[in-house]
Parts: sequence; structure tokens; C-alpha cells
Amino acid sequence: MDSLQILMRQQTEILEIIKLSLLVSGTATIISALIGIPLGACIGLSSFPGKKTLLQLIYTLMALPPVLAGLLVYLLLSRSGPLGNLEWLFTPRAMIMAQCLLVTPIVTGLSAAAIAARESSIYDQARSLGATRTQAAWTVLNESRTGIISGIMTGFGRAFAEVGAVMLVGGNIRHYTRVLTTAIVLETRQGNFEMGIALGLILLVLSFVVSAIVLINADDFDLKRG
Repeated sequence: MDSLQILMRQQTEILEIIKLSLLVSGTATIISALIGIPLGACIGLSSFPGKKTLLQLIYTLMALPPVLAGLLVYLLLSRSGPLGNLEWLFTPRAMIMAQCLLVTPIVTGLSAAAIAARESSIYDQARSLGATRTQAAWTVLNESRTGIISGIMTGFGRAFAEVGAVMLVGGNIRHYTRVLTTAIVLETRQGNFEMGIALGLILLVLSFVVSAIVLINADDFDLKRG
């Protein structure tokens, strides 16, 4: 009976960890997409002084070390930091902030690249057919959706598999800020390698399922549009 109760508690805790992992990474990806896609569109569709430098900065931030991102958020949310009054440190909100810092440059950079690759031919063609600037820009965005979706999924993958930043600002608190990656680190440090591998497999399966859902919905959209 004791063994059964322990097993049930473990299953409940794993489901809790999975739920929080999806919530934190999903929320961070959505917020990053809402910021990154419009910003990437503005960069990809327009020419302005300093555009090359801005792109270089964005591409640099795409490789931002997770621990550095976590440290920046930690300093912002610490008691002596400018946002310390929010009291978000060691909460899921802090983890979302850290992941947004990592994901937004990825979505922005890949969206800008996808849109720029289509912009020169499609935009001019749409304008020549009588489309307004807004309509032409929307046409470019629509035709670039595959690259944009790839950027979003790349960002989600980085957020979902990230460990350094979320551990630093989340604290890996049981039943509160523990996610799959931090749980894997904890189990490995304790020598529970079988549990660590099991959690790793769960992470991979969930990543596959999320990617499959997004791709299926994108294919359905293409079929309806066609």
C-alpha cells in the first residue's frame, strides 16, 4: 500500500511538472511571437539606416547564453532591482520573463529572414496588381508563414528545453516552479538516472506532439486556403 501511494504521488507530481512546463514555455512563446513577428515584419519589409546593425544585434541575441538571460532577469527582479517591488523572483512569471528574453530574438530574426526572402518579388507583384501597401505587406506575411512558423517552433523548442535561466530565476521549487528540465537535473544529481531518462523522454515526446499539432494545423490551413 505504501509503495502504491508513493507511485501515485510520483505520477501526480510528474503531471504537475508537465503542466507547468507547457504553461511556462507556451506562454513565453506566445508573448515572444506577439512581439517578434510584428518586429520581424517591420524589419523585413522596410529599409532604413542601421538595419544591418539591428539585424546583427538580433542574430547575436539569438545565441544569448541562457544563464546570462537568467542573470539579467534575476537582477531586474531582485529586491534591489528596478522591478523588485513586483515580487516575481522565484515564481513562474520570472521563468516566463527569462524564456521570453531567449525566444523573442529567435522569432524576430527568423521571421525577418523569412519575410525578406519573399519581400522583393511578392510585394512588387502585389503592388503591380493594384494592392495597397497594407494588402501587399499582408500578402508577403502570408506567403512567409512557413518560415515564421519555423521560427516560432524553434523558439518553443529552446524555451521548453531550457534549464539554466529557469533554474536561476525559478529556484526549482517543488510543486511551484519545478519544470521538466530542472527536474531532470535534480534527479541526475541525486543519482536517479532512470527517472532522469524517463523525464527526458517525456520532454522529447511532448516536443514532438506540440510540433505535430502545429504542423497539422498549418497543413489544414493550406488545404482550406487552396
